[in-house]
Parts: sequence; C-alpha cells; structure tokens
Amino acid sequence: PTVTYGEALDVALCWGWIDGLRKAFDADSFLQRFTPRRAKSVWSQVNRDHVGRLVAAGRMTPHGQAQIDAAKADGRWDAAYAPMRTASHDTVPEDLRAAIMKSPRARRTFATLSRQNLFALAFRTTAMKTPEGRARKIAALVAMLARGETIVPMSAGRVRAASKKR
Repeated sequence: PTVTYGEALDVALCWGWIDGLRKAFDADSFLQRFTPRRAKSVWSQVNRDHVGRLVAAGRMTPHGQAQIDAAKADGRWDAAYAPMRTASHDTVPEDLRAAIMKSPRARRTFATLSRQNLFALAFRTTAMKTPEGRARKIAALVAMLARGETIVPMSAGRVRAASKKR
C-alpha cells in the first residue's frame, strides 16, 4: 500500500500545508516536500479548486480553514495564479508585453519562449507588491530577454532558433 501524491496533497491542504519541491529518490520513487503555508504565501488556482472540493466534503480542519479565511481577507484568494498549462504569449501581463515589444532583441527571444518560461515571466511580474517593484522587475526581465537569456533553460533547438533570428 502507498499514498498517492493526490491523497497526500489533499491531507496537506486540509491542514493548511502546501506541497513544495519534488526530487527523484531512485528509478521508481520520489520525495515530495510538504511544509506549513507561510502567512503571505500565494495561492494557485489549482489548489484553490482542490480546497473548494475538500471544504464541500467536510474534510477541512480549523487550521486549514484559517489559511483560507486569511487568504480571502487579504486578497490572495482572488489573486490566485493560473496553472502553467494555460500560459501563452497572450497571458503575459500587458505592461510586460508592451515593454518587451519596444525592444527588438527582447521581442525575438520572447517569440521563442516555452510555456514554462512564459509562466515564469507572468508569475514574477504579478508577484510584485508595489508598482515601483513591478516596474523594476519588468525592466530586469526585458533586459534579460534582450541578452537572449531565459529564466528556465531552453532546449538546444529553441536556443538555436532564437540565435538565428538575431
């Protein structure tokens, strides 16, 4: 008998905990870290949906419910980020996309980005707490793209395609 990842995640969420890094243990198994949710941690839409199901089933503990109530009170619940599978060039925040379009080099790199990199750009931009911090982050991300760099390493094929367009 074993516990599936989904079962473990459900229990963690019921107690106000969150899943973290997953690391390979051997050819057949992995290690999954679960930790208490920090006071101001962001919520994903996926975990928000899981929690809705768990609340409806009466499985949420008082501590888990307190995490939900705090997130609803301070706006983190409504600001939950979309899953990576929905990331596209169109889901990158408009202010970041506009800044990228002003730089031909950044625009060329942007056109080659994987879904994982598009998600990372959007997440890092929307995670900023102040307009000033967001502006600094956007400038840094555009400069990174203009240098032909990415947050997540790209496959050799994507890197070659990006470098040919320069």
